[in-house]
Amino acid sequence: MCGRIDFHDPKPFLEDMQKYYDWDISDYIRYETAATGYNIPPSSDILTWHEHHHIPLIEPMHWGLIPFWAKDPAIGNRMINAKSETLTQKPAFRTAFRHRRCLIPVNGFYEWQKFPGTKQKQPYYIKAKEKPYLLLAGLWDRWEKENIKSCTIITTDANEALKPIHNRMPVIIPPEEARLWLDDEITQTDILTPLLKPISPEALEIYPVSEYVNSPVHNDRNCIERV
Repeated sequence: MCGRIDFHDPKPFLEDMQKYYDWDISDYIRYETAATGYNIPPSSDILTWHEHHHIPLIEPMHWGLIPFWAKDPAIGNRMINAKSETLTQKPAFRTAFRHRRCLIPVNGFYEWQKFPGTKQKQPYYIKAKEKPYLLLAGLWDRWEKENIKSCTIITTDANEALKPIHNRMPVIIPPEEARLWLDDEITQTDILTPLLKPISPEALEIYPVSEYVNSPVHNDRNCIERV
């Protein structure tokens, strides 16, 4: 799963967005209320990037998907991740997979390695080797009762580098495939499914960090310092 993210520096992502589109998109960037920091937990409002007919919208959404049909927004607490293998089967995700896909920029994310026979877990920090951020595949929805936009992070099998730590990892979309993933005119899941694969291990840098990160109260650079 992916249950904690780092997005302490949104500037490189926002600068790249202006370069990605060949026209001024400043009116479509709304990030002031998005959570930033080194240790962002679920139920925060995190920054997302999605499109409507190729017009971008970069805005905060509640992390924990609340389907449009939900009776209680508390369902979002169980929807922070969506398994790529069952997106077309689960009622909470199948419509969003076809019509409401997004990308979630992060500087990095965390995973915890369990030690058999103990309660001890070693936290690891995962980031891109070459760029200052990663783009995580996500789905979003709007809960009409209170006009809440929310999102979930899609996960897949861990790649060879992460497998010793955890059996799952976020789906990471390379920048060159972002246009396909975000195109809301594409609704055929067979076109999208090939994107839902583990990223190459060579694309990531993974290292252990202190148990300091275990508490979401801690939100400073100590969270990502190598130990």
